Amino acid sequence: MSEALALPRDLASSRLRLILVSPDDAADMLAGRRQSRWHRDYPRRDDVDAASLVRPGGPADPWGPRHIVWEQQAIGSIGCFGPPVEGEVEVGYGLVEEARGRGIATEALACLLAATDALAVRVRASVSPTNRAGVRVLATAGFTELRGSNDDGELVMGRPLGSV
Repeated sequence: MSEALALPRDLASSRLRLILVSPDDAADMLAGRRQSRWHRDYPRRDDVDAASLVRPGGPADPWGPRHIVWEQQAIGSIGCFGPPVEGEVEVGYGLVEEARGRGIATEALACLLAATDALAVRVRASVSPTNRAGVRVLATAGFTELRGSNDDGELVMGRPLGSV
């Protein structure tokens, strides 16, 4: 991956910071250890799965998972499943139950998309068709291309560059 296609290490919005999951954070998440800066319900199973993408011992990959930090606590995660392939990445995100319904997922996704747009990288995401809130977040963020479904029966949605 060229440096020109590296996401910034630091991403933030008016209310949120998107902090890279470090190898030490990932080790704690995978081992079931808690950190005081994490919400009591974080990490969720999906957050732990995302942490498994972090390489032990190396620097955190800017295309990897990030903690969504709101009011000084990690309340969820967001990130890409690796660097772009043919100019496109897949994004995943999620929040602890208590943080939902506050526009946080929408804001975190918009923050990440601003960075991918600046690099001219297209983004896709998968969502369960029964997850109305998740579908709404993607629609708000400009995911207008329905690309079918994946092996898990989730909708695969694409977002043209600069859709928001």
